[in-house]
Amino acid sequence: MFTLLPETTEDWWEVEALYDLCFAPGRTALSSYRLRDGVPPVPELCLTARDREGTIAGAIRYWPVLTGGQPALLLGPVAVHPTHQGEGLGGLLINASLHRARDEGWGRVMLVGDAPYYSRFGFARLTGITMPPPTNPDRVLGLELRPGAWEGVAGDVTRAS
Repeated sequence: MFTLLPETTEDWWEVEALYDLCFAPGRTALSSYRLRDGVPPVPELCLTARDREGTIAGAIRYWPVLTGGQPALLLGPVAVHPTHQGEGLGGLLINASLHRARDEGWGRVMLVGDAPYYSRFGFARLTGITMPPPTNPDRVLGLELRPGAWEGVAGDVTRAS
């Protein structure tokens, strides 16, 4: 059993430690981090999952970006502590946060990730959307939270200001 809560400023170091544990040491060198530099995350969508003992077991964050000049959410990172992987916690965090994003009025979400994993949540490859290099275009995925939200959207992904 996990308790999902909005991430607070007091959670920041614990969440960062989880991301450091789950991802390569150079994670902040990825192009998606250039889109996050100097831009605050979307607080109502950043969630933590704590286990029965109150220890952080997972976390997810979202950032505002512009895609072809249109607002979108950039999902990520999402991480689950190695001791809780395989328990469905990643899916729980993704589904809960996507429902919140829809309820908050967001229309589109994108990420850079593995299509076989994220397709089960409805994500599919985005065409016509260009992430900053170096990003494999096959890993640029999107989801419509509102029908037709990605129709006609094309161009570069840039930082929201």
